[in-house]
Amino acid sequence: MPPSPAAPAAASHQYGGRVERSTLCKVNAAAASHPQPLARRLVALNAAVLLVAAAVLALSPVTISSPVAVQEALLLVFGLAAMLTIDVLLTRRALRPLSRLTQLMDRADPLRPGQRIPVDDDVAEVAELAAAFNAMLARLEDERRESARHALTAQEAERRHIAQELHDAVGQALTVVLLEIEDAARHVPPEHRARLTAAQDTVRAGLEDTRRIVAELRPEALDDLGLRSALISLVTRLSERTGIPMHRHFDAALPALEPEVELVVYRVAQEALTNAVRHAGATEINVHLERTPTGLCLRVLDDGEGLSTEGRPGGGLRGMRERAVMVGAQLDVLTGPEGGVEIRLDVDAPV
Repeated sequence: MPPSPAAPAAASHQYGGRVERSTLCKVNAAAASHPQPLARRLVALNAAVLLVAAAVLALSPVTISSPVAVQEALLLVFGLAAMLTIDVLLTRRALRPLSRLTQLMDRADPLRPGQRIPVDDDVAEVAELAAAFNAMLARLEDERRESARHALTAQEAERRHIAQELHDAVGQALTVVLLEIEDAARHVPPEHRARLTAAQDTVRAGLEDTRRIVAELRPEALDDLGLRSALISLVTRLSERTGIPMHRHFDAALPALEPEVELVVYRVAQEALTNAVRHAGATEINVHLERTPTGLCLRVLDDGEGLSTEGRPGGGLRGMRERAVMVGAQLDVLTGPEGGVEIRLDVDAPV
């Protein structure tokens, strides 16, 4: 049942692509409650300037002769310039809320959902424009979140399909080849056994690589053991494979998360660790998974080269932001306390 019109307006909060109706009602009510349109304010300012000029002209002892004398012409020019200056200053002051609104619009970031422009101006058009812009942001965030959810859902389905194919086809084929080589090695002369042993090692390495790729494509530990255990497995596996020390600091009690939120946290951690290993040149990485007053916080800190100054973020960082937007989380890319990069993901969850 929809909320009653008399219900109090709730604070602006978004999750899962929904904007609270009471917030929009509050915004529209605030816009409609301002009684002074901008056109009326401008007309009133111009009228005030003209009235003052007329009063000065009527009450002053200055007279205009015909033909106009030089002093009288200079006085008229000076008066006209003063009127125009005052009118420009007052008009600029009246239009200042529009400039302030434009600056706020320029700072809006579509990858940081929840940002809204305060609707507290005393100019009706400015308040209505701010309310319309806030409503447009809400619609864009809804559409972006839904499109990101569909795209990432399709991506995860394709990952599972590829992992299944690698496990069932490539993995089994390599296992059969490995067994055939082992059997052949027992029936060949000793002088040829070394080459078969080398081939056997190559096939075994390929089989291990296939299993590693399958594990990265489809985090089975996430479904079977939960987020904490899956991240422990991920960090341990990457540290052993790369030789880079990775220290994990995980709280024992974590809030319950939806499956898609857990998957986003896992993928962000995976991408952050991969970037630190491949691109940052890190020699040490710290991974924190902490309970917060509002939910959960993931932090990945490395001691690598730091943030790039080339401008546009790479595909990995953009992918992390898209995943964060999908579940209404906040992703920040910061400079670490001792250099390097800190990836911080804050997720709202019941506590």
